[in-house]
Amino acid sequence: MVSVIGEVDPETGYLMDMKILKDLIKSEVENHLDHKNLNRDVSDFATLIPTAENIAMVIYNRLRPHIDSSKEIEVVLYETPRNFVTYPAN
Repeated sequence: MVSVIGEVDPETGYLMDMKILKDLIKSEVENHLDHKNLNRDVSDFATLIPTAENIAMVIYNRLRPHIDSSKEIEVVLYETPRNFVTYPAN
């Protein structure tokens, strides 16, 4: 789950256009990580162990450059319905 935090634009009524966020998640996260052996196929994990914490950090780092710097983002990655990590931690 990706949260975008900031002020709503009074002209558009949006904090961020959800279609743009959806497309970013598809291109920067799903296409990059989905159905891959993270240890072998994803360069981000050449020097990182693919723990939930590190996966959340990689997702954050892939999305951050594409979202306006006036907005904060937060990545929540669930391992189970009751176990999850949040990056960055507040």
